[in-house]
Amino acid sequence: MNEQFPEVCQALLACDASAGLVLDGELLAWDVAAGLPANFALLQRRLQRRRVSAALQRELPVRFMAYDLLEHGGRDLRDQPLHERRALLEQLAASQKEALHLSAPLPAGSWQDWSAWRERAREQRAEGLMLKHRQSVYGVGRQRIANGGWWKWKLDPMTVDAVLVYAQRGHGRRASLYTDYTFAVWDRPADAPGERVLLPFAKAYSGLTDAEIREVDARLRKTTRESFGPVRSVEPTLVFELGFEGISASSRHKSGVAVRFPRILRWRTDKTPDQADHLESLHRLIAAVQTPAH
Repeated sequence: MNEQFPEVCQALLACDASAGLVLDGELLAWDVAAGLPANFALLQRRLQRRRVSAALQRELPVRFMAYDLLEHGGRDLRDQPLHERRALLEQLAASQKEALHLSAPLPAGSWQDWSAWRERAREQRAEGLMLKHRQSVYGVGRQRIANGGWWKWKLDPMTVDAVLVYAQRGHGRRASLYTDYTFAVWDRPADAPGERVLLPFAKAYSGLTDAEIREVDARLRKTTRESFGPVRSVEPTLVFELGFEGISASSRHKSGVAVRFPRILRWRTDKTPDQADHLESLHRLIAAVQTPAH
């Protein structure tokens, strides 16, 4: 990945890597004007290039945000308390100027304080809070679960009601059932002039019980319009509530919208397809995410 993020590599190589340095962090597309992470979809544009020009580096800047220090000077720090690892990481960042960017600790003394920070997470274009006990070690794999000192306290997902329009067979024990679905919203509100059209915008395959999957499968087989290899186009009769962590405008999708980590929250048997959401609903969510509150 070095050729896709040359400026990040150059900055990190200045961090005395020869002494043995292992960092836990994340590559983030960066909105320099706002001083905040940019939309994740912008990072994909960097990932899709074999070589990144200087012009693209200026257009789509990227930062490495360091969260933890696992090894320093060839010494394994994972069994050290978090507050000690953090102190070393801050010293390292201070000596390297702009090479390392650190996630900021948030001041809080109660669950009410942390809850307030969580509610403001989208102002920082984040999905929630990461809570870490100051005495916690850096667990890996099952150790991280057993350690119990970290908790990703995510925001409640954004939601829309969407219509199922395509279906594909699943995998493994679900290979005989249609379990992978494509969902659409209307291109305009119900009271808008002109004929409404359904625009696909998300795929999801998790969230239903086995019993619901079997019932949906039976209905899809009866309402199939066309088949395209493993995919079926179906009559728009079923409505589902979808949840997702992020949303952004996208020129790669016909709907002009892309969502992050979509999944099914519930089958809306109480709604007809005409009552599903429309594109303006998604645009309002995009505007809310892209415009931090003050």
